[in-house]
Amino acid sequence: MLFATAARAQYNIDRLVTIGRSALYYEDYVLSMQYFSQAITAKPYLYEPWFLRGVAKYYLEDYVGSESDCSEAIRINPYVTGLYELRGLARIQQKKYDEAIDDYTRALKFNPDNQGFWQIRAICRMEMKEYDQALNEIDTILTKWSKFARAYNMRAEIYLNKKDTTEAIKALNKSVDLDPYDGGTWQALSMVSLSRKEWKDAEKYLDKAIHLQPKRADHYINRALARFNQNNLRGTMADYDTALDLDPNNFLGHYNRGLLRVQVGDDNRAILDFDFVLRLEPDNIMALFNRALLLDKTGDLRGAIRDYTKVINDFPNFWFGLQNRAKCYRRLGMTKEAEKDEFRVFKAQLYKSLYGKQPRIDKDKLRKRSDIDLDKYNQLVTADENEMQQEYKNEYRGRVQNRQPDMAFMPMYDLSFENVRSDVESYMPYDKDVDEFNHKTAGKQQLHIVCRPVVIDEPEVLSILEEVDSASVLTYWQRAAYRMKENDQKRDDIVTRSVISELDKAIGIAPGNAYLYYNRGNAYAAGNDLEKAVEDYTRALELDPQLAEAYYNRGMSKLKLKKNNEAILDLGKAGERGLYKAYSVIKKHSK
Repeated sequence: MLFATAARAQYNIDRLVTIGRSALYYEDYVLSMQYFSQAITAKPYLYEPWFLRGVAKYYLEDYVGSESDCSEAIRINPYVTGLYELRGLARIQQKKYDEAIDDYTRALKFNPDNQGFWQIRAICRMEMKEYDQALNEIDTILTKWSKFARAYNMRAEIYLNKKDTTEAIKALNKSVDLDPYDGGTWQALSMVSLSRKEWKDAEKYLDKAIHLQPKRADHYINRALARFNQNNLRGTMADYDTALDLDPNNFLGHYNRGLLRVQVGDDNRAILDFDFVLRLEPDNIMALFNRALLLDKTGDLRGAIRDYTKVINDFPNFWFGLQNRAKCYRRLGMTKEAEKDEFRVFKAQLYKSLYGKQPRIDKDKLRKRSDIDLDKYNQLVTADENEMQQEYKNEYRGRVQNRQPDMAFMPMYDLSFENVRSDVESYMPYDKDVDEFNHKTAGKQQLHIVCRPVVIDEPEVLSILEEVDSASVLTYWQRAAYRMKENDQKRDDIVTRSVISELDKAIGIAPGNAYLYYNRGNAYAAGNDLEKAVEDYTRALELDPQLAEAYYNRGMSKLKLKKNNEAILDLGKAGERGLYKAYSVIKKHSK
């Protein structure tokens, strides 16, 4: 009988892992993680569920969590090559290149003929600017695999970083001889030509790159630059349009297309491009000034004043902007404001007439994206660094579930006669005081512990409080939750302090109630006392380690305290426990 029970338990774990693998294959990473977590809870000494959950977290871009799960799998079984490979990839994504090198060194001991491991270790050395060591690695790779074209690409990148374009071109030409169908090689050759302002050659190489990799937006952005410098405006515009079809959020595409539209007199559509840029980067001064000029020109004077003002706030001595804003004020009849701006210019004796025809884009001048010089407002933008894109070849590739991150804290737990489902459907809240109350009132409405963002109805609060002792922990708990949710709209410090006082009393009566510490943590966070909030969330987790909302809010508090690494660990724990929106926050703050 014991043998049969053990066999059935093993079968159940195997089935959990099998179902989890299936969900992983179909890219349902959240579901797969649930199955692997169940297997880990049942048998934490098996390495495979830890490893597979690490894979799911890698897809969800929780690289800290993926590294942690891989480390546990390695502790259990240090003889599996794939564990080091995945942990190395997770560390690369965190820019922990030295630790990734250690992982790939260990992986190569088990599998010394794995070309990908050699390649990734060399790339890590390149990222650490250990160029001589990286070249030695590449020499070893070429000794083992003399026809490996991509190794020559890597060698070319190293020489480009060392400013030796002659050796870089030699390496790239060798790569083309070995594999003329690698679009990355043609892209690299085009980058060398772009850096030398050899526009015709750059376009020729990019034509080949686009033929081989037609879905790469950056190829079209670069070819647009080459075409613009050959006065091919129609081709330039077509390339920006195609790039933005492929990558609608591409900053350079929208910014440069906006400038190009200005030059051809398409002002209204230029405004749309700069609107998009400013949705991506609301404080981008160069885009603000360009949009201000366009709004001014098309008659949206108040919009122009708004944008000029933002620019002038950052650059108080920008006389061109002051004069333009003064002109807008005058056209609106706001004489007093106009005179203030004109007097500032007059005082500095820098007034000069700056109106006239819109200057054409100077094709001989380009500005780097990080170069904030308002005199260059009408110059096309290039990326700060044109780096060859390295691919980390691995079997863990897949779609990431992207959602717009919601940066709000999870709400307080309160009491309700309605059993409201929370974001964490697998979690069943329990408290002994609530359970005792429900036993006493058997046959009547039962209380439930719920986590909901909506303001509690006052009649419901009153009906709950009527049924319990005024000095009961439930009274303090519910009254605090009600006041806090009402206060969320106003953020009154006095109300926040009264909420904390109510929760202090409740905790004095029931020091083992995790929800009270969690709620008080929320109150402290609302009052911006984040250190105390973290302490309360920590205490709540000591009492209930499955409280996903406490991990989430502690992570959000740590983000505000600029403790990003600790925050991402907490958010990963929240995600493990079913609060999946944590992954969109992790993605945003891991960049």
